[in-house]
Amino acid sequence: MAPTEILAQQHFQTLSEDFAAFGFKIVLLTGSVSAAERRGALASIASGEADIVIGTHAMLSEAAQFSNLGLVITDEQHRFGVGQRKTLTQKGLSPDVLVMTATPIPRTLAVVLYGDLDISVIDELPPGRRAVDTRQYDEASRASAYELLIREVRAGRQAYIVAPLIEDSENLDSRSAEGIFEEFRRDYPDIPCDLLHGSLKQEEKNRIMQEFYEGKLKVLVSTVVIEVGINVPNAGVMLIENSERFGLAQLHQLRGRVGRGTADSYCLLLLDDDKGVAKERADMLCSSNDGLLIAEKDLELRGPGELFGYRQHGLPQLQLADPVRHVKAAEQAGRALERLLESDPLLAAPQNSFLAERVDDKFLNSRTLVL
Repeated sequence: MAPTEILAQQHFQTLSEDFAAFGFKIVLLTGSVSAAERRGALASIASGEADIVIGTHAMLSEAAQFSNLGLVITDEQHRFGVGQRKTLTQKGLSPDVLVMTATPIPRTLAVVLYGDLDISVIDELPPGRRAVDTRQYDEASRASAYELLIREVRAGRQAYIVAPLIEDSENLDSRSAEGIFEEFRRDYPDIPCDLLHGSLKQEEKNRIMQEFYEGKLKVLVSTVVIEVGINVPNAGVMLIENSERFGLAQLHQLRGRVGRGTADSYCLLLLDDDKGVAKERADMLCSSNDGLLIAEKDLELRGPGELFGYRQHGLPQLQLADPVRHVKAAEQAGRALERLLESDPLLAAPQNSFLAERVDDKFLNSRTLVL
């Protein structure tokens, strides 16, 4: 399951090529497939004829019934709600679950620390790739950022310009994608440029992204719709307007759209507010490309949310423990709990009655949340 149609289509194309020799039947289920394609896909899924299903939120509908779901993979899992991931998992009988993200959201990191998930960290760049050079600019140095972008584009690279808003707002003092696009076309009429945002029809989005992928467009002005699922190795500059309006996870994801080739790449953070938390985020991005360190900083700034439940940010529920500083203690507690539950899974033994009462009191008799 992928959060966008662009990403789902890319996975479909890649896996269709990778598994061609094995004779697997792979189907695509998204919101924009035709009615006939949708009926065919749903029939294949229900009958078990489909070996691999790739899709978006469309797979969460009641119409998508799996005959024998054994593995659920959620890509860019931070783009889905807790309930959505649970809905897909419940379409099978205790399937294996894999969730993937470049930057775990705070709640995910907290749950990992408490033993609900095993975590694998890929902390190396693919062969030949270089770390992205991240720089921050204030309003006075905006021209320098654009000069770097234009220099790279004229040298043959491509660039993204991301804005927090689609159009200008009277209530928010932020630059909009539409405004930047018009300015860029006026100032650089010789550079092929287009505008991408979530309000466009899917066919128009696909056309624009295909032209950018093929190199026909040199600059893409966009909102965060390009946060995931865009793989253009020639893209060498990511310029983010009003970067103070984005969280660390989003900034790291956006930066990940460049640096996918072997040449030098740049992420340029333009800050209208270069104080407080906004400055801390920018400093963190400029000093590290390590997604796990960035996630820990995000956790520190935002809090882990509920360890059990649906709220994904806010102050922690813990009185003394710090999920970032006390990682080893959390791991030890998790192993101790596993041993306890192996010997007494229902906490029925007399010596465990106090713990059972506390669990019932804390989770409103929903002890299965823990067990």
